[in-house]
Amino acid sequence: MSAKLEERIALRHDDHVFVLTGAGISAESGLATFRGSDGLWEGERVEDVASPRGWHRDPERVWRFYSTRRIAVTKAKPNPAHLALAKLEQELGASYFLCTQNVDNLHERAGSQNLVHMHGELFQSCCDSCAREPFVDVRLYETKAEHGRCECGGRIRPNIVWFGEVPFHMERIFEELNRCTVMLVVGTSGVVQPAASFVHWANQRYGNGESSVRTYYVGPEHPANAGAFTQVFQGRAGEVLPRVLKR
Repeated sequence: MSAKLEERIALRHDDHVFVLTGAGISAESGLATFRGSDGLWEGERVEDVASPRGWHRDPERVWRFYSTRRIAVTKAKPNPAHLALAKLEQELGASYFLCTQNVDNLHERAGSQNLVHMHGELFQSCCDSCAREPFVDVRLYETKAEHGRCECGGRIRPNIVWFGEVPFHMERIFEELNRCTVMLVVGTSGVVQPAASFVHWANQRYGNGESSVRTYYVGPEHPANAGAFTQVFQGRAGEVLPRVLKR
């Protein structure tokens, strides 16, 4: 159901809020998204720079791509939507949880703390061969000579979930879905799985056809899964979120 401009998201004192954010919220800070019908992402084919096959075929190309993305994110700034969510976390404390599909750090820079990145983090790297823990890494690997090697001899790769790989933190995510009473989805098209199914999971977990979860969508596009939401607030997240979250 589409919401009217004057409507708000009403929160009760005993609510547990689950927030899911997608590429749309970062796009409002000027970061490119993978949306093109031509299959190109910032001039690259996604299979060349965001798949295990692309990595093994040309790791130098992959690192050039992610180094460019690191530069872009460093120049970008959190927008009012990021700030509104950070403020909501401050108000709700442990009753708030954020899951983002984005790999940038704009939520953290806005002040968010209780969050997970289900698709990895741009400013982390890991070994492609061993179980070494991911580590903070802000370097720009622009030439072959700069590409790192692990102590085991494996290559250092971006700690990003590529197509064909399993998203991170799924156990924690489903724990939070199982306890939430409010779900807020911001800036995601409702197409990319498994995140697109989270709202359905929240709605159906009671198994009696009557869900006590209130679900809200905020974004400039009508999402593919719009019918699963209690209300849809269509518009730029940076303009809509501060208004609908005003307590």
